[in-house]
Amino acid sequence: MTHVIRIVSLWIIALAMTAPSFAADLRRPIYKAPPLPAYVPYNWSGIYVGANGGYGWGKAHVTNSLADFTTNSQYGWLAGVTVGYNIQTGVWVWGLEGDIDYAFIKGNGSNVATCGAASCEVKNTWVGTARGRVGYAMDRWLPYITGGAAFSGAKISTSTGSNTRTTTGWTAGGGIEYGISRDWSVKAEYLYADLGKATCDAGVCGVETTFRPRINMVRAGVNVRF
Repeated sequence: MTHVIRIVSLWIIALAMTAPSFAADLRRPIYKAPPLPAYVPYNWSGIYVGANGGYGWGKAHVTNSLADFTTNSQYGWLAGVTVGYNIQTGVWVWGLEGDIDYAFIKGNGSNVATCGAASCEVKNTWVGTARGRVGYAMDRWLPYITGGAAFSGAKISTSTGSNTRTTTGWTAGGGIEYGISRDWSVKAEYLYADLGKATCDAGVCGVETTFRPRINMVRAGVNVRF
């Protein structure tokens, strides 16, 4: 019995000696992983410049005192540069954007009264726009609508010569832009443009003639913000 008492006493003494160390371990702070960096929403505000390219197609309405007809389909490629500015307020993005593209959009129309025995060719050599944009920001995605003024260089040619005119009209459309980084984004958009009126002199078209090109444009682009 005395032997059992001695063994129990030794266990009690050992536990008493280790208790302070165990309690100290309990008081030590548990290791915590460093917090993850706070997520910063994508910001569309700022000035940006970029490049764009795409395809255009449409028709030109032709009128004069002798004839009223529409040319065959105009179609061709276009490419150019873009500049713009955005302000973001909450989920809404308000912007102004301008662009100018070299274009090779052309089509022919045949009418004896206007073009003689040959056909009339209507060609848009460049197209520019100055537009407002309103977008709805979904973090890196920005669907938007846009509209404003449209400009073009129209060249009207017949067998007797050609006239080159600058036209002014309007454009409207929409698109979507995606931010691939804090500074870079890519976009795709569609625009319809009524490019206004271009007049062909009687010396070229036989009688003074008005051409009114209307085109559709599908373009892709890349922008960098500053």
